[in-house]
Amino acid sequence: MKKVTFKISKIVASLALMVTALNVNTTCLFLLHQPKLPKGAEKLYKY
Repeated sequence: MKKVTFKISKIVASLALMVTALNVNTTCLFLLHQPKLPKGAEKLYKY
C-alpha cells in the first residue's frame, strides 16, 4: 500500500508543477482578473 501511495503522490506533484508552469506562462484573457501566483513560481517563467 505504501508503494501505491508513493506513486500516486509523485504523479500528483508532477501534475501540480506542470499546471503551475502553464499558469505562469499564460495570461488571463480578461484584463480585470489575473490570479496571484504562489511564491517561487517566478522561477518557472520562460521569457
